[in-house]
Amino acid sequence: MFIQTEATPNPATLKFLPGKVVLEEGTADFRDAASAGEASQLAGKIFAIPGVTGVFFGYDFVTVTKTEGPEWQHLKPAILGAIMEHFMSGAPVMANATQVADTAQRETDGEFFDSADTEIVDTIKELLETRVRPAVAQDGGDITFRGYENGTVFLHMKGACSGCPSSTATLKHGIQNLLRHFVPEVQHVESI
Repeated sequence: MFIQTEATPNPATLKFLPGKVVLEEGTADFRDAASAGEASQLAGKIFAIPGVTGVFFGYDFVTVTKTEGPEWQHLKPAILGAIMEHFMSGAPVMANATQVADTAQRETDGEFFDSADTEIVDTIKELLETRVRPAVAQDGGDITFRGYENGTVFLHMKGACSGCPSSTATLKHGIQNLLRHFVPEVQHVESI
């Protein structure tokens, strides 16, 4: 099995491409070993490596975030080994397939916006889905809609995007400009 790695705009995050589908649909974001818990054996194995602080699963990639201490040259072999061992075992990435769907449902349940703004929100979501999320996934992350209120769009940044030094530029100059262009009602974009 050959696993490729790619740098991301976030120097604390590295993207691993196992050449296989990681998650058929949705994403999974683990910010600590406890959140990985029993949800994912693979995430648990990666968190067992000292220095790992985050694991994110996309369609065909695994993004790993580290602390400032260890260098990638020291962490990478152990992470590659954990990913390879897991995929060679044939075990599922998530312990329960409905957990990904449950996570996606919890995210949409937590959305907030006035029902009078439904048309605006639908346009924002479509733009995020078709133009923003595919580009962000190439960098090993994901951005999801959380809310819309008084001209401000609230987004949740995950994976490589979470804590990335260039995330503010992505939000303000990329996403905000895109949304303002297509949805004049949008004034600001904020991360929550």
